[in-house]
Amino acid sequence: MRTVDELIAEGVRGKRVFLRADLNVPLDDTTGERIITDDGRIRASLPTLQALRDAGARVVVAAHLGRPKGAPDDRYSLAPVAARLAELLEVPVPLAADTAGPGAQAAVAALSDGDVCLLENVRFEAAETSKDDDARGALADRFAALADLFVDDAFGAVHRRHASVYDVATRLPHAAGRLVARELEVLTRLTGEPERPYVVVLGGSKVSDKLAVIESLLPTVDKLLVGGGMCFTFLAAQGHGVGDSLLEADQVDTCRRLLADAGDKIVLPVDVVCAEALVADAQVKVVPVQSIPDGLKGLDVGPHTVELFAGHLADAHTVFWNGPMGVFELAPFTHGTRGVAQAVAAVVGLSVVGGGDSAAAVRQLGLDEDAYGHISTGGGASLEFLEGRELPGLAVLADGAA
Repeated sequence: MRTVDELIAEGVRGKRVFLRADLNVPLDDTTGERIITDDGRIRASLPTLQALRDAGARVVVAAHLGRPKGAPDDRYSLAPVAARLAELLEVPVPLAADTAGPGAQAAVAALSDGDVCLLENVRFEAAETSKDDDARGALADRFAALADLFVDDAFGAVHRRHASVYDVATRLPHAAGRLVARELEVLTRLTGEPERPYVVVLGGSKVSDKLAVIESLLPTVDKLLVGGGMCFTFLAAQGHGVGDSLLEADQVDTCRRLLADAGDKIVLPVDVVCAEALVADAQVKVVPVQSIPDGLKGLDVGPHTVELFAGHLADAHTVFWNGPMGVFELAPFTHGTRGVAQAVAAVVGLSVVGGGDSAAAVRQLGLDEDAYGHISTGGGASLEFLEGRELPGLAVLADGAA
């Protein structure tokens, strides 16, 4: 797989580089303004972007934001992203009036060496996410007409067979950006011969979302620590009542089988934080997992669980964490995620935060990002990589035919 640094070494001055970035940031629009609440993904895109600028490339950035329905929608415009990118780069970053039409063509034509423009949300084009190869190919042709080279730095999208991720790479000489190369390097260490003990922490709401990665990881990990809403289906499989907690009844038998097959590796909570409702001023009650009252929801792991999980993490030399331990967005339920995050940060060895809500939690809780070995930008992509699935965006980069 050719890297962007190899591309730069070959010479990119004056060339138009179509840079697919992952700028899918969370926005708060409650005040009527669309305010970015976490610019981590934008900042993660800067090393590749700045390297191309410094080498004199004319950088055409493409990205998606949210899930528009294949047509322009002001709620999903990349305008706030263009503004933040301009602040971070300290140069103007004009936003094209469209994605791949006359507005994009005009924005690209106006670029000089070292300049940057941002195309409007690629998902404003229905063909971007189409399952029809011809439709995606036609859009990829329009993208390719805007550039001479293609660089993919959007690790969070490499598991998607989308026009701006996959198809355009078949039409232009291509390379992996620095972020993608780093993600690949770190995750390969997890799937190769990780230094042991190797501990994985999984959270999030549903077992069904993580079942494939659990099945894939259990033969290789030393311990699998399970928190978040998904733990209640495992607790139900052990015969515990879970009150009004999140429960996937159709997955109870699957969890029972996993516990029977690998119960010595799976570590479940011993206490949970419960409340009647998911509200910021909730009255909470910490109870053992054997005694969750009817009418209460488990919304975070309890202090004894944090201590238990931290004990397993203290001896680990390799850790992968994906998914919060509770509803960390609300103050009464932050403690479990904070405690586990701090224990992961203290690991002497490789600690990997697997993107998505876990990365957001690190930043929202004010934790030191530098304390972790690597914070992935792609939650879904990192999980699929660990499952051993082929990721289309990586597979096409490894093909040197274009």
